[in-house]
Amino acid sequence: MTGASDDERRAWARSLWRYVGDGRPAFAVAPQPGQQSVWDFPRPPRIDADAREVMVLLGDTEIARTSHSLRVCETASPPTWYLPQADVRMALLQPAAGASHCEWKGEARYASVVTPEGRLDAVAWFYPVPLPGYEALRGHVAFYPQRLDCRVDGLRVQPQPGRFYAGWITPDLVGPFKGEPGSEGW
Repeated sequence: MTGASDDERRAWARSLWRYVGDGRPAFAVAPQPGQQSVWDFPRPPRIDADAREVMVLLGDTEIARTSHSLRVCETASPPTWYLPQADVRMALLQPAAGASHCEWKGEARYASVVTPEGRLDAVAWFYPVPLPGYEALRGHVAFYPQRLDCRVDGLRVQPQPGRFYAGWITPDLVGPFKGEPGSEGW
């Protein structure tokens, strides 16, 4: 899209989505009582406040603990959890190289976690200036659960499949989840 404006590029990227949460595909797992289907989440994603206790650890070091998180819920993906910086030990985060762009949320910056247990590069990110509609994410940090111990109400989450994704799979979610083999067209 050479010569296109940022708004035109975002509109084009958004037009590529096949599933937008307006109906579960036949292959989606039906939720049982107390469960949510990721296929009922909308696209564009919505932000939900969540009061469950969320913890992020590296070894024995607590990186964050909060009961004031935000979940970004998007069709086909387990939620990504954003924790308020006030509840994150920000002194344990250091700027990391690189950035990425989300057509919904904007430009993300990355951070590494550094503790006595070790250093994990680019395992956290945040949106310094979120796009309109996602301003609530300002002042929040998200963490990749693949390399950190991330917990919701004491239960360790399962990471979303795939190297790129950062959703947290909790027992109350059913999929299948984007990132699993065969999900490239979702």
